[in-house]
Amino acid sequence: MYRKQVRRRRAALALLLIASLILLSSTFSGSSGAVGGIEDGLASAMAPLQDVTSRALKPARDAINWFDETFNARGENSDLRSEVDDLRARLVARQKALAENDHLKKMLGFQESGIASAYKLQTARVIGRSPTVWYSTVTVNLGSSDGVRVNDPVVADGYLAGRVSAVTGHTAVVNLITDHRSAVSATALPDGPEGVVEPEAGDPNTLLMDFISNDQKVHVGDVLVTAGWSSGRISSAYPYGIKVGKVTKASPGEQGAFQRVEVDPFADLRGMDLVQVLTNGPHRAGVPK
Repeated sequence: MYRKQVRRRRAALALLLIASLILLSSTFSGSSGAVGGIEDGLASAMAPLQDVTSRALKPARDAINWFDETFNARGENSDLRSEVDDLRARLVARQKALAENDHLKKMLGFQESGIASAYKLQTARVIGRSPTVWYSTVTVNLGSSDGVRVNDPVVADGYLAGRVSAVTGHTAVVNLITDHRSAVSATALPDGPEGVVEPEAGDPNTLLMDFISNDQKVHVGDVLVTAGWSSGRISSAYPYGIKVGKVTKASPGEQGAFQRVEVDPFADLRGMDLVQVLTNGPHRAGVPK
């Protein structure tokens, strides 16, 4: 019995080998006829099996393709994120460089103006800020050892920021024009009235130009500069001509009261990093040093 099974298996194997050789021969020789018919018959017989096999293996192929595409996409996304981060860092650096360049240009422009000709301008960096809006001060990294004195004017980008209120050997405290203790004598250009710019009581974020009577002409958009007046015995704390801000609102007051003139400062008092201290200036009568 066992020998019969072995002979049958050998016979089947032999028939398969012969069929394979015939098919290969017909394929390479390009023959047709009986062999071609056999080949076509075998192909037709195998077609259903190939179709079933193809369908059975399709999920596996799809899964392999999905993993391959997913890994490729993840790699591409990682590369794109790296490129975006690099471009973003370059953009930030460029914007910072442009901003610093703009600050330096404005500083140079103020230094070349006639206002600064009587002073020694020293550039200082802001190293500290007051924690409350009521005491609007900043601390800078220049002090008495650099020639900084109390009441020296301070500008940011060529606009009035405040004046020095206290000094140590290497630092100075600057009272900003938004500080409740500040008062700046100013005049409206080109030939407007003079008044005093100071923060509104109870709202230090709002600057007002006070002491402007109802019959005096002030218009929205008027530019205010330091008045720089002097009577010979007393003087305003600042020289003439430093830009302070512009008028954003002007409304008449009640009978016998002053106009309400709101002012937007030119200097970026909250965001400034560099300032210029006007040192070694001429003595101003009544302004202590």
